[in-house]
Amino acid sequence: MSDATVPPSLTTLQIFWRFLRFGLLAWGGPVAQIAMIRRDLVDEEHWVSSGRFNRLLAVYQVLPGPEAHELCVHLGMVAGQRRGGVAAGLGFMLPGFVLMLALSWLYFRLNLTQSALSAVFLGVQAGVMALIVRAVHRIGGHVLSSAWLWVISILAGVAAFLGTSFWIVLPASGLIFLLLAHRRYWTAGAAIAAAAALATVLHPPTAVAPLAPAATPLLVAGSIPAFTLFLSGLKAGLLTFGGAYTVIPFLRDDAVGKGWMTDGQFLDGVALSGILPAPLIIFSTFVGYYAGGPTGALAMTAGIFLPAFAFSLLFYDGLERVVENERLHRFLEGVAAGVVGFIVATTLELGVALAQRVPSPLAAAAIFAGALALLYLWKSRLNMVAAIVASGIIGYFAMG
Repeated sequence: MSDATVPPSLTTLQIFWRFLRFGLLAWGGPVAQIAMIRRDLVDEEHWVSSGRFNRLLAVYQVLPGPEAHELCVHLGMVAGQRRGGVAAGLGFMLPGFVLMLALSWLYFRLNLTQSALSAVFLGVQAGVMALIVRAVHRIGGHVLSSAWLWVISILAGVAAFLGTSFWIVLPASGLIFLLLAHRRYWTAGAAIAAAAALATVLHPPTAVAPLAPAATPLLVAGSIPAFTLFLSGLKAGLLTFGGAYTVIPFLRDDAVGKGWMTDGQFLDGVALSGILPAPLIIFSTFVGYYAGGPTGALAMTAGIFLPAFAFSLLFYDGLERVVENERLHRFLEGVAAGVVGFIVATTLELGVALAQRVPSPLAAAAIFAGALALLYLWKSRLNMVAAIVASGIIGYFAMG
């Protein structure tokens, strides 16, 4: 901590309340959340220097997990060691978790067969598609910084359409980019061939690529064991390279692919998280609640946030050495490019599924286009909330 300027001396409870305030004001996604934390704790209160904050942010952007939450855990440790880190992380995520739990309970009891509510949620789902597309553009702009990363991302997207498991694609993406970065082109080609052969053996391609996860009969809502949901959340939390939106394909793979919920319900969960002061990844609480009730919501949330706590609590100062480790950094860049390909494939699948459900695809397309224009043109921390609310209102009139 040699370049920390004024490490504060706070009790664990004081740290919790300090970061609970951040959680209550965490509107507008990770960019706005990080800017708020920087303004208060770096520029005004000088917990750490600006240089150290920038290096920490660089580390957390290449590691899995929501970077705003990970920064809170790390800064909590600056003030109160590991107990301070836990208090800071819990304080930051608690408002969003409580609000999402309440909205999940309410959603679970809504009768969506009512025409008005159905139309509102269909409009909201079209708006959420715009949120995801905007996020893919933003994430891709940061991650796909070379021609080889573009190639890896495209190959990963094609593999996703062919039904290849991300357990094959993502490690292969990291290894291939590591080899390409060291100009080992023939070895990289052999790695691509080996990954393709493994994928063919384990997931033989069909005549027509699947446009959605395998059609599994929907299970009884609330019937999934808590431990299963915890493991699903943990898997997704370990794969969120590049921001909270990157969790979508991995969580959907379980939630929709295993019949816990429909694509429409999944998109509704993403929409609800977009209007809350919380990391967008908090929509995992909704998925857990729908699949396993209140216990399932807690289990899923614990699993998905556990890596975000663990990286900071276990490694702390050593995390900065990740930036200096070129091989590990190149591997993670390749994995992140593969994740972008998976998100693009999932976005297209969700779009096709939505077009098949709405009574007026033209109206849904218009809502999508309007929401996307709003997100690009209005640079405000509340543009996500405005896009979702406006989409619901227009959906009520256009598809009711």
